Amino acid sequence: MITVNENFLKLQAGYLFPEIGRRLRAFIAANPDADIIKMGIGDVTQPLAPSVIEAMHKAVDEMATKDTFRGYDDGGVGYEFLREAIRQHDYKVRGVDIELDEIFVSDGAKPDTANMQEIFGTDNIVAVADPVYPVYIDTNVMAGRTGCAREGGGYEGVIYMPCMEENGFVPALPTEPVDMIYLCYPNNPTGAVATKEQLKIWVDYAKENKAVILYDSAYEAFIRDETIPHSIYEVEGAKEVAIEFRSFSKTAGFTGIRCAYSIVPKALKAYKTDGAAVDVNPLWARRHCTKFNGVSYVTQRAAEAVYSEQGRAQVQQTIDLYMNNAMTVSQSLSDLGYTVYGGSNSPYIWLKTPNGMTSWEFFDHLLEKANIVGTPGSGFGSAGEGYFRLTAFAQPENVKMAMKRFASI
Repeated sequence: MITVNENFLKLQAGYLFPEIGRRLRAFIAANPDADIIKMGIGDVTQPLAPSVIEAMHKAVDEMATKDTFRGYDDGGVGYEFLREAIRQHDYKVRGVDIELDEIFVSDGAKPDTANMQEIFGTDNIVAVADPVYPVYIDTNVMAGRTGCAREGGGYEGVIYMPCMEENGFVPALPTEPVDMIYLCYPNNPTGAVATKEQLKIWVDYAKENKAVILYDSAYEAFIRDETIPHSIYEVEGAKEVAIEFRSFSKTAGFTGIRCAYSIVPKALKAYKTDGAAVDVNPLWARRHCTKFNGVSYVTQRAAEAVYSEQGRAQVQQTIDLYMNNAMTVSQSLSDLGYTVYGGSNSPYIWLKTPNGMTSWEFFDHLLEKANIVGTPGSGFGSAGEGYFRLTAFAQPENVKMAMKRFASI
């Protein structure tokens, strides 16, 4: 008799974004002439940079001839030309020394943050910010690292660290020992950022408690405040306790062609049940190369082009467009009397729902009255109730129209 992994049965109904899609499809079916403006799911809208397209065309041509054809890359960890570009432009320029074999190229930060937990024991205690990107939680549920879903949201066995206005959406240290800590800055969904001093507190905590920080830095390119660190490795000692995740998806518009990477430092240790230290880097290398055959050559050449002089300038233009959108949304909603956070170092705007509406009530209200799609804050955790997320990944003209519609409801 074939049995199922019963941990999957613990999952709460409907992953957040499919539920948004279901409600949207139902609304469109009932209102086929509605002009919908989508500011919910964080997919990009601007085309790939010309330098990226040029590199892809050249790489496709290389794949068409025997002498330049490429198959598997170096063990699935990424071609050296891309890892070297990452090492130089994302880390060395910020005074961080990362070795090539600490860089693992992948097809997305989402699968990396989801898969990384596989190399750690299922008896580890997980701590997450609340609200939180759902993938961090759901993948640990699937692995059996949590208890059952609780009434009112969340799972037994998980330490939830509230992120509220009072703490600037940067959580306080847990009051009980934890082993795996998920942090995301700039934060999805709140748009908050963490200072170097705040991250140092977490690094020190992880060192003292022999914990690991799983640090999602997918939105670092949107940071405009130069005092805010782009990498947790800008904090002294972080290589001993942190794994970092980065992505080309939002930075360079790669949501449709898929490329990202993780940094797993050789200084990072985990522990056996008898207390013996184990190097984490070779564990991830083995898992990565066993279950993944690498990102396509064409895509990796495209990612390399992001770091060229022209590529950097072109990608920055797109980032500036999105951040101008974020500024428009933030300022417009503030002028309308909404309480708004984020949007200054992040493409996400986090607003309080008006008139005591729940997050899903405001979702339905906004869709019905203004034909705008956003993301209910409660979908990110119980502390997200009463909040709503909008993204800046939209065409500028649609953002301006959306703000006019907000003013009319």
